[in-house]
Amino acid sequence: TLHIWINVKDYYGKRLQTQKDLQTNACLAPTKPVPPFIREALKKVHPEVSDKYYGCGLVVPECLEGCRILDLGSGSGRDCYMLSQLVGENGHVTGIDMTEGQLEVARTYIDYHMKEFGFKKPNVDYVQGYIEALTEAGLPKNSYDIVISNCVVNLSPDKKRVLAEAYNVLKDGGELYFSDVYSSARLPEEIKTHKVLWGECLGGALWWKDLLQLADEVGFSPPRLVTASIITVDNKELQDILGDFKFVSATYRLFKIPKGNDKTCQTIYNGGITGAESSFQFDCHYTFKANEVVEVDAEVASILTHSRFTENFTCQPPGGSSTSCGAKPKVSVSFKFLDVKLSGF
Repeated sequence: TLHIWINVKDYYGKRLQTQKDLQTNACLAPTKPVPPFIREALKKVHPEVSDKYYGCGLVVPECLEGCRILDLGSGSGRDCYMLSQLVGENGHVTGIDMTEGQLEVARTYIDYHMKEFGFKKPNVDYVQGYIEALTEAGLPKNSYDIVISNCVVNLSPDKKRVLAEAYNVLKDGGELYFSDVYSSARLPEEIKTHKVLWGECLGGALWWKDLLQLADEVGFSPPRLVTASIITVDNKELQDILGDFKFVSATYRLFKIPKGNDKTCQTIYNGGITGAESSFQFDCHYTFKANEVVEVDAEVASILTHSRFTENFTCQPPGGSSTSCGAKPKVSVSFKFLDVKLSGF
Protein backbone atom coordinates (compact mmCIF):
# COMPACT_ATOMS: atom_id res chain seq x y z
CA THR A 1 0.00 0.00 0.00
CA LEU A 2 2.73 2.45 0.99
CA HIS A 3 4.74 1.99 -2.21
CA ILE A 4 1.64 2.67 -4.32
CA TRP A 5 0.98 5.93 -2.49
CA ILE A 6 4.66 6.91 -2.88
CA ASN A 7 4.34 6.38 -6.64
CA VAL A 8 1.11 8.40 -6.74
CA LYS A 9 2.69 11.21 -4.73
CA ASP A 10 5.59 11.30 -7.16
CA TYR A 11 3.27 11.28 -10.19
CA TYR A 12 0.99 14.06 -8.95
CA GLY A 13 3.58 16.01 -7.00
CA LYS A 14 6.48 15.98 -9.48
CA ARG A 15 5.74 14.46 -12.90
CA LEU A 16 2.51 16.37 -13.52
CA GLN A 17 2.85 20.14 -13.56
CA THR A 18 -0.34 20.99 -15.48
CA GLN A 19 -3.22 19.07 -17.09
CA LYS A 20 -1.27 19.07 -20.38
CA ASP A 21 1.11 16.47 -18.90
CA LEU A 22 -1.65 13.83 -18.68
CA GLN A 23 -1.36 11.04 -21.28
CA THR A 24 -5.03 9.99 -21.46
CA ASN A 25 -8.34 11.79 -21.08
CA ALA A 26 -9.27 9.66 -18.04
CA CYS A 27 -8.89 12.66 -15.76
CA LEU A 28 -10.40 15.16 -18.17
CA ALA A 29 -13.49 13.50 -19.62
CA PRO A 30 -16.56 15.73 -19.15
CA THR A 31 -19.63 13.85 -17.94
CA LYS A 32 -22.36 16.38 -18.81
CA PRO A 33 -22.74 20.06 -19.70
CA VAL A 34 -21.73 22.41 -16.88
CA PRO A 35 -24.64 24.61 -15.68
CA PRO A 36 -24.09 28.39 -15.93
CA PHE A 37 -24.05 28.97 -12.15
CA ILE A 38 -21.25 26.41 -11.75
CA ARG A 39 -19.30 27.89 -14.67
CA GLU A 40 -19.50 31.25 -12.93
CA ALA A 41 -18.27 29.71 -9.67
CA LEU A 42 -15.33 28.09 -11.49
CA LYS A 43 -14.37 31.42 -13.07
CA LYS A 44 -13.73 32.83 -9.60
CA VAL A 45 -11.18 30.11 -8.77
CA HIS A 46 -7.59 31.34 -9.00
CA PRO A 47 -5.87 30.24 -12.27
CA GLU A 48 -2.99 28.48 -10.50
CA VAL A 49 -5.45 26.37 -8.50
CA SER A 50 -7.30 25.37 -11.68
CA ASP A 51 -4.13 24.69 -13.70
CA LYS A 52 -2.72 22.30 -11.10
CA TYR A 53 -5.98 20.38 -10.74
CA TYR A 54 -6.16 16.87 -12.26
CA GLY A 55 -9.72 15.77 -11.47
CA CYS A 56 -11.99 13.55 -13.54
CA GLY A 57 -15.06 15.35 -14.84
CA LEU A 58 -16.82 17.72 -12.45
CA VAL A 59 -18.25 16.61 -9.12
CA VAL A 60 -21.14 18.85 -8.12
CA PRO A 61 -24.12 17.25 -6.39
CA GLU A 62 -27.32 19.24 -5.96
CA CYS A 63 -28.97 20.93 -2.98
CA LEU A 64 -25.81 22.24 -1.32
CA GLU A 65 -26.79 25.39 0.60
CA GLY A 66 -25.57 25.18 4.18
CA CYS A 67 -24.07 21.69 3.75
CA ARG A 68 -20.84 20.37 5.25
CA ILE A 69 -18.81 18.75 2.47
CA LEU A 70 -15.64 16.64 2.53
CA ASP A 71 -13.56 16.39 -0.66
CA LEU A 72 -11.41 13.26 -0.82
CA GLY A 73 -8.14 13.89 -2.64
CA SER A 74 -8.85 17.59 -2.96
CA GLY A 75 -5.57 18.32 -4.76
CA SER A 76 -4.98 22.00 -5.43
CA GLY A 77 -8.49 22.82 -4.19
CA ARG A 78 -10.42 23.71 -7.36
CA ASP A 79 -13.56 21.80 -6.40
CA CYS A 80 -13.34 22.98 -2.78
CA TYR A 81 -13.32 26.63 -3.82
CA MET A 82 -16.09 26.12 -6.32
CA LEU A 83 -18.21 24.29 -3.71
CA SER A 84 -17.36 26.93 -1.11
CA GLN A 85 -19.46 29.39 -3.10
CA LEU A 86 -22.35 26.95 -3.47
CA VAL A 87 -22.63 25.97 0.22
CA GLY A 88 -22.41 29.63 1.23
CA GLU A 89 -21.01 31.18 4.40
CA ASN A 90 -23.17 28.94 6.59
CA GLY A 91 -21.79 25.79 4.94
CA HIS A 92 -18.27 24.38 5.09
CA VAL A 93 -15.91 22.50 2.78
CA THR A 94 -12.95 20.41 3.96
CA GLY A 95 -10.38 19.05 1.54
CA ILE A 96 -8.10 16.14 2.42
CA ASP A 97 -5.05 15.23 0.36
CA MET A 98 -1.74 13.44 0.91
CA THR A 99 0.39 15.55 -1.45
CA GLU A 100 2.22 18.43 0.23
CA GLY A 101 2.71 20.39 -2.98
CA GLN A 102 -0.96 20.28 -3.87
CA LEU A 103 -2.02 21.30 -0.36
CA GLU A 104 0.45 24.18 -0.40
CA VAL A 105 -1.19 25.56 -3.54
CA ALA A 106 -4.67 25.11 -2.04
CA ARG A 107 -3.84 26.79 1.28
CA THR A 108 -2.00 29.68 -0.34
CA TYR A 109 -5.24 30.99 -1.82
CA ILE A 110 -7.73 30.63 1.07
CA ASP A 111 -7.74 34.35 1.89
CA TYR A 112 -7.77 35.28 -1.80
CA HIS A 113 -10.94 33.24 -2.41
CA MET A 114 -12.79 34.35 0.73
CA LYS A 115 -12.24 37.96 -0.33
CA GLU A 116 -13.31 37.11 -3.89
CA PHE A 117 -16.50 35.46 -2.60
CA GLY A 118 -17.27 38.23 -0.11
CA PHE A 119 -17.14 35.92 2.92
CA LYS A 120 -16.22 37.38 6.31
CA LYS A 121 -14.55 34.20 7.53
CA PRO A 122 -13.15 31.13 5.75
CA ASN A 123 -15.57 28.28 5.09
CA VAL A 124 -12.81 26.09 3.63
CA ASP A 125 -9.97 24.20 5.29
CA TYR A 126 -7.46 21.57 4.20
CA VAL A 127 -6.15 18.48 6.01
CA GLN A 128 -3.16 16.35 5.10
CA GLY A 129 -3.91 12.64 5.26
CA TYR A 130 -4.95 9.50 3.45
CA ILE A 131 -8.44 8.79 2.18
CA GLU A 132 -8.29 5.32 3.80
CA ALA A 133 -7.70 6.94 7.21
CA LEU A 134 -10.09 9.86 7.59
CA THR A 135 -10.67 9.49 11.32
CA GLU A 136 -6.91 9.14 11.90
CA ALA A 137 -6.51 12.48 10.12
CA GLY A 138 -8.81 14.01 12.72
CA LEU A 139 -12.05 14.13 10.74
CA PRO A 140 -15.02 13.47 13.07
CA LYS A 141 -17.50 10.66 12.48
CA ASN A 142 -21.13 11.38 11.52
CA SER A 143 -20.32 14.99 10.67
CA TYR A 144 -20.61 15.54 6.90
CA ASP A 145 -23.69 15.88 4.72
CA ILE A 146 -21.79 14.97 1.56
CA VAL A 147 -18.46 13.33 0.74
CA ILE A 148 -17.22 13.93 -2.80
CA SER A 149 -14.26 12.56 -4.72
CA ASN A 150 -12.98 13.43 -8.17
CA CYS A 151 -11.00 10.60 -9.79
CA VAL A 152 -9.16 9.62 -6.60
CA VAL A 153 -10.72 6.41 -5.24
CA ASN A 154 -9.16 4.43 -8.11
CA LEU A 155 -5.73 5.58 -6.91
CA SER A 156 -6.22 3.78 -3.60
CA PRO A 157 -5.09 0.15 -3.22
CA ASP A 158 -7.78 -0.42 -0.54
CA LYS A 159 -11.03 0.84 -2.02
CA LYS A 160 -13.27 -0.92 0.50
CA ARG A 161 -11.57 0.95 3.32
CA VAL A 162 -12.04 4.25 1.49
CA LEU A 163 -15.77 3.57 1.20
CA ALA A 164 -15.96 2.47 4.85
CA GLU A 165 -14.19 5.63 6.04
CA ALA A 166 -16.50 7.80 3.94
CA TYR A 167 -19.50 5.97 5.41
CA ASN A 168 -18.21 6.60 8.94
CA VAL A 169 -17.76 10.36 8.57
CA LEU A 170 -21.13 10.87 6.86
CA LYS A 171 -24.20 11.84 8.85
CA ASP A 172 -27.25 9.59 8.66
CA GLY A 173 -28.88 10.45 5.35
CA GLY A 174 -25.55 11.65 3.97
CA GLU A 175 -24.28 11.01 0.46
CA LEU A 176 -21.05 9.85 -1.17
CA TYR A 177 -21.12 11.47 -4.61
CA PHE A 178 -18.06 10.72 -6.67
CA SER A 179 -16.64 10.57 -10.15
CA ASP A 180 -14.15 7.85 -10.99
CA VAL A 181 -12.84 5.45 -13.61
CA TYR A 182 -14.27 1.95 -14.08
CA SER A 183 -13.21 -0.98 -16.22
CA SER A 184 -15.22 -3.46 -18.29
CA ALA A 185 -13.66 -6.39 -16.38
CA ARG A 186 -11.22 -7.05 -13.54
CA LEU A 187 -7.73 -5.91 -14.53
CA PRO A 188 -4.64 -8.18 -14.56
CA GLU A 189 -1.50 -7.48 -12.51
CA GLU A 190 0.38 -6.24 -15.59
CA ILE A 191 -1.99 -3.28 -15.83
CA LYS A 192 -2.51 -2.81 -12.08
CA THR A 193 1.24 -2.51 -11.42
CA HIS A 194 2.06 -0.20 -14.35
CA LYS A 195 3.12 3.13 -12.79
CA VAL A 196 1.92 5.41 -15.58
CA LEU A 197 -1.40 3.60 -16.02
CA TRP A 198 -1.96 3.81 -12.26
CA GLY A 199 -1.12 7.51 -12.22
CA GLU A 200 -3.41 8.07 -15.20
CA CYS A 201 -6.31 6.55 -13.17
CA LEU A 202 -6.59 3.42 -15.35
CA GLY A 203 -4.42 0.84 -13.55
CA GLY A 204 -6.44 1.14 -10.34
CA ALA A 205 -9.86 1.21 -12.00
CA LEU A 206 -12.49 -1.00 -10.39
CA TRP A 207 -14.60 -3.39 -12.37
CA TRP A 208 -17.91 -1.59 -12.05
CA LYS A 209 -19.68 -4.66 -10.62
CA ASP A 210 -17.16 -4.78 -7.77
CA LEU A 211 -18.25 -1.29 -6.72
CA LEU A 212 -21.79 -2.59 -6.22
CA GLN A 213 -20.52 -5.37 -3.95
CA LEU A 214 -18.16 -3.18 -1.92
CA ALA A 215 -20.83 -0.53 -1.35
CA ASP A 216 -23.21 -3.16 -0.02
CA GLU A 217 -20.57 -4.66 2.29
CA VAL A 218 -19.82 -1.23 3.77
CA GLY A 219 -23.49 -0.41 4.36
CA PHE A 220 -24.30 2.07 1.61
CA SER A 221 -27.46 2.00 -0.45
CA PRO A 222 -26.95 0.49 -3.94
CA PRO A 223 -24.93 2.91 -6.12
CA ARG A 224 -26.99 5.03 -8.48
CA LEU A 225 -25.26 5.87 -11.75
CA VAL A 226 -25.60 9.57 -12.62
CA THR A 227 -23.49 9.96 -15.77
CA ALA A 228 -20.85 8.03 -17.72
CA SER A 229 -18.54 8.86 -20.62
CA ILE A 230 -16.04 6.79 -22.58
CA ILE A 231 -12.31 7.21 -21.96
CA THR A 232 -9.92 7.30 -24.89
CA VAL A 233 -6.21 6.47 -24.79
CA ASP A 234 -4.28 8.18 -27.57
CA ASN A 235 -0.89 6.84 -26.44
CA LYS A 236 -0.27 3.70 -28.58
CA GLU A 237 2.18 2.15 -26.13
CA LEU A 238 -0.36 2.40 -23.30
CA GLN A 239 -3.21 1.21 -25.52
CA ASP A 240 -1.21 -1.90 -26.49
CA ILE A 241 -0.82 -2.77 -22.81
CA LEU A 242 -4.53 -2.22 -22.15
CA GLY A 243 -5.60 -4.46 -25.03
CA ASP A 244 -9.36 -5.08 -25.10
CA PHE A 245 -10.13 -3.55 -21.71
CA LYS A 246 -12.54 -0.63 -21.91
CA PHE A 247 -12.87 2.25 -19.46
CA VAL A 248 -15.44 4.87 -18.57
CA SER A 249 -15.47 7.92 -16.37
CA ALA A 250 -18.61 7.57 -14.27
CA THR A 251 -20.33 9.45 -11.47
CA TYR A 252 -22.20 7.47 -8.81
CA ARG A 253 -24.20 8.49 -5.76
CA LEU A 254 -24.37 6.29 -2.65
CA PHE A 255 -26.40 7.11 0.47
CA LYS A 256 -26.12 6.29 4.17
CA ILE A 257 -29.75 5.42 4.79
CA PRO A 258 -31.69 2.65 6.58
CA LYS A 259 -31.96 -0.61 4.65
CA GLY A 260 -35.00 -2.79 4.19
CA ASN A 261 -37.46 -0.41 2.54
CA ASP A 262 -39.39 -2.34 -0.11
CA LYS A 263 -42.15 0.16 -0.87
CA THR A 264 -42.33 2.17 -4.07
CA CYS A 265 -43.94 5.59 -3.91
CA GLN A 266 -45.24 8.37 -6.06
CA THR A 267 -43.19 11.53 -5.76
CA ILE A 268 -43.67 15.13 -6.76
CA TYR A 269 -40.60 17.30 -7.13
CA ASN A 270 -41.45 20.64 -5.56
CA GLY A 271 -38.66 22.51 -7.33
CA GLY A 272 -36.39 24.81 -5.38
CA ILE A 273 -33.00 23.15 -5.92
CA THR A 274 -30.52 25.74 -7.22
CA GLY A 275 -29.76 25.13 -10.89
CA ALA A 276 -32.49 22.49 -11.13
CA GLU A 277 -35.57 24.58 -10.42
CA SER A 278 -37.67 23.10 -13.21
CA SER A 279 -35.96 19.71 -13.75
CA PHE A 280 -33.72 17.62 -11.48
CA GLN A 281 -31.71 14.72 -12.91
CA PHE A 282 -31.26 12.41 -9.92
CA ASP A 283 -29.53 9.67 -11.91
CA CYS A 284 -29.53 8.17 -15.40
CA HIS A 285 -32.92 6.55 -14.77
CA TYR A 286 -34.83 9.33 -13.03
CA THR A 287 -35.26 12.94 -14.07
CA PHE A 288 -37.89 14.79 -12.06
CA LYS A 289 -39.80 17.71 -13.55
CA ALA A 290 -41.27 20.18 -11.09
CA ASN A 291 -44.86 19.44 -10.04
CA GLU A 292 -45.10 16.20 -12.05
CA VAL A 293 -45.90 12.86 -10.41
CA VAL A 294 -43.29 10.10 -10.86
CA GLU A 295 -43.48 6.60 -9.43
CA VAL A 296 -40.04 5.63 -8.10
CA ASP A 297 -38.55 2.32 -7.02
CA ALA A 298 -38.10 1.44 -3.34
CA GLU A 299 -34.42 2.46 -3.27
CA VAL A 300 -35.07 5.96 -4.57
CA ALA A 301 -38.15 6.30 -2.36
CA SER A 302 -35.99 5.57 0.69
CA ILE A 303 -33.30 8.04 -0.44
CA LEU A 304 -35.78 10.85 -1.05
CA THR A 305 -37.34 10.39 2.39
CA HIS A 306 -34.11 10.00 4.41
CA SER A 307 -31.67 12.46 2.81
CA ARG A 308 -31.21 16.21 2.34
CA PHE A 309 -33.66 16.01 -0.58
CA THR A 310 -36.61 15.32 1.74
CA GLU A 311 -37.85 18.92 1.77
CA ASN A 312 -37.80 19.10 -2.03
CA PHE A 313 -40.15 16.15 -2.59
CA THR A 314 -43.66 15.19 -1.65
CA CYS A 315 -44.02 11.41 -1.41
CA GLN A 316 -47.18 9.31 -1.20
CA PRO A 317 -47.95 5.58 -1.51
CA PRO A 318 -48.64 4.34 -5.06
CA GLY A 319 -52.24 4.40 -6.21
CA GLY A 320 -54.84 7.12 -5.92
CA SER A 321 -55.99 9.44 -8.66
CA SER A 322 -52.57 10.87 -9.52
CA THR A 323 -51.02 9.77 -12.76
CA SER A 324 -47.50 8.38 -12.65
CA CYS A 325 -44.71 8.02 -15.12
CA GLY A 326 -41.65 5.82 -15.10
CA ALA A 327 -38.47 7.52 -16.25
CA LYS A 328 -36.31 5.65 -18.73
CA PRO A 329 -32.50 5.52 -18.98
CA LYS A 330 -31.11 8.54 -20.79
CA VAL A 331 -28.07 6.98 -22.40
CA SER A 332 -28.33 4.51 -25.26
CA VAL A 333 -26.60 2.48 -27.96
CA SER A 334 -24.65 -0.60 -28.41
CA PHE A 335 -22.75 -2.08 -25.42
CA LYS A 336 -24.16 -2.78 -21.96
CA PHE A 337 -21.72 -1.50 -19.38
CA LEU A 338 -22.46 0.03 -15.97
CA ASP A 339 -26.11 -0.97 -16.42
CA VAL A 340 -26.57 1.54 -19.26
CA LYS A 341 -25.58 1.45 -22.90
CA LEU A 342 -22.67 3.54 -24.06
CA SER A 343 -21.66 4.42 -27.58
CA GLY A 344 -18.44 2.84 -28.83
CA PHE A 345 -18.40 -0.30 -26.69
